[in-house]
Amino acid sequence: MPEAPTAIMPTYGRLPVTFTHGEGAVLYDTDGRPYLDGVSGIAVTNLGHQHPRVTEAITAQASRLVHTSNLFHIGLQEAVADQLRSLTGMEKMFFCNSGAEANEAAIKLARRFGHSKGVASPQMIVLEGAFHGRTLGALSATGNQKIRKGFGPLLEGFLHVPPNDLASIDALAADREDVAAVMVEPIMGEGGIRPLDADYLARLRERCTQNGWLLIFDEVQTGNGRCGSTYVFEQLGVTPDVLLTAKGLGNGLPIGVCMAKGEAAEQLGPGDHGSTYGGNPLCCAAAQAVLSTLTEEPIMQQAERIRDALLAALHSHIADPALIAEVRGRGLMIGIQPDTATDHIVAQGLAKGLLLNIAGGDTIRVLPPLVMSTEQAGELGQGIAGILNHVAQQEDRA
Repeated sequence: MPEAPTAIMPTYGRLPVTFTHGEGAVLYDTDGRPYLDGVSGIAVTNLGHQHPRVTEAITAQASRLVHTSNLFHIGLQEAVADQLRSLTGMEKMFFCNSGAEANEAAIKLARRFGHSKGVASPQMIVLEGAFHGRTLGALSATGNQKIRKGFGPLLEGFLHVPPNDLASIDALAADREDVAAVMVEPIMGEGGIRPLDADYLARLRERCTQNGWLLIFDEVQTGNGRCGSTYVFEQLGVTPDVLLTAKGLGNGLPIGVCMAKGEAAEQLGPGDHGSTYGGNPLCCAAAQAVLSTLTEEPIMQQAERIRDALLAALHSHIADPALIAEVRGRGLMIGIQPDTATDHIVAQGLAKGLLLNIAGGDTIRVLPPLVMSTEQAGELGQGIAGILNHVAQQEDRA
């Protein structure tokens, strides 16, 4: 029978499953069937489902106070800002509700920075293939034509260049005097889990300093422990002027942050930007619990153990090593590039009780939570291998 009409706009290609509860790295559907979570709500539930510290924090806070608005001081927001300042070296924070909103704040901040330098129409350098969100400003910065199609006219002020290509950036520096900032994802998530070269990022830092540009890191997906450190810039040894995060910061509650240091931190004042819900007590209680867990417990060290167990099982159970063209990423941000079609991989995973995702068109994006056991990681890796083996067999028969 056809599905009953729904009042929901069809903006998602939803899978035929509804989850009722979760625990750790496992979700359960309406029939009580377990699914091993290799998606983490798209890099959101980094601490897994029903993490005790997060659950306790939001339950306690919900019984006291959920929202007051940013017309008033919010003690928990200031406490989380202090935590982030200590962890990142950033000096000032703007709290919002999502990664796209954090990116929007950064775009406004960069334009204000450019105007403060006397630039009438400040430009931002961004990368082809990047993803920064679906709001109009963030979409204009996004370098994915498929996602942008049909939503023009987009905002002006963005200069798209190829990733890992310093020559293109040097050419812009030589030809233009209106560049205010460069914004990049250290690991391009929606683009297929593609890390930017560490040397490229280091030299990009040098170029920004030399030219008086802001360097902005979009760590919406890479941050909050996912790659084995609080934020991935720590591993790279490259410090941005503006750092953006969201997703895993609230472990499922909506919270994002635009962080800035130095001159970038002084660009926005009263009335320049705002958010009704941003940094409310409930979401900040969750963020405080997440950051405390990441820094007080040896949980981020789990990222490499889980990754190693997953990939060891993948490689040991794959029928032909040539079926895997490449494995990319850091920590628990894993991109598996198969040498087979990916059209039905997500559906096959669902049938096997494995939650997977495709990014960049043809990359299996695996984003397990930090609480996944090595046994579960091995099960996930073996399951992916089994799916790829099956797909290859079907292609051979065709």
